[in-house]
Amino acid sequence: MSADRTTHTADDLLTLLDTVFAGDRDRTGAAAAPWWDLFYADPDRPAPFLTSAPDGSLVDWLEHGPVPGGGHALDLGCGIGRNAVHLARQGFTVVAVDLSPVAITRTRDLAARAGVTVDARAVDVFSAAPGLGRGYDLVHDSGLFHHLPPHRRLSHLALLDEVLAPGGYLSLTCFGAAPAASEVPDAELYRSGDLGGGLSYPADALRTIFGHLDEIDLRPMRDEPPDSGRFGEPFLWAALFRRPQN
Repeated sequence: MSADRTTHTADDLLTLLDTVFAGDRDRTGAAAAPWWDLFYADPDRPAPFLTSAPDGSLVDWLEHGPVPGGGHALDLGCGIGRNAVHLARQGFTVVAVDLSPVAITRTRDLAARAGVTVDARAVDVFSAAPGLGRGYDLVHDSGLFHHLPPHRRLSHLALLDEVLAPGGYLSLTCFGAAPAASEVPDAELYRSGDLGGGLSYPADALRTIFGHLDEIDLRPMRDEPPDSGRFGEPFLWAALFRRPQN
């Protein structure tokens, strides 16, 4: 059997590194759809973000600024569509993407019940990037980023560079010191092949990773009561960045 020595592009290398986490219980990468389908198919799963309520931070930035309503929005890892539907209600033209076809079905159902239009697509966002279009005024990521292995941060940044309009906003919800989040250093993740329940991020790490963007807001989410109509957990970061105009 001859050795495979055909890795010679950046995409080849990223795909090769994906295989390190092939057995990870979080199931990351393009092959993860069946795991996430099972996750989203269980209506009784006790996950706090399996709610119809949008992120409280997103609601705040739209209601009180600085993010204007309307325009074009991209919801990365949309889950059951709670944020995509809220954005559509605020006048955005919304594209919502998720690996899981089950999640996309639930997004479409939620949008139909809300009487809004959401272009929901079951795709691997990194391989589908050329088909997503450009010039988004807002990219919202609530929970995708912290499930990415370190090498896929490069893909995330490349995607933002491709789709986010000059002056456009990135709103991010991700693990801080979350109870089930992994604080294992990046190098050790490749030795174990395990991302735990997702990766925790110190504030300074987010500032470094997204340092090419202007920081507008970075704080712990507010803890929202169940009847608030908003989603919020204090172990999550609420971060808002803006792409410079030039």
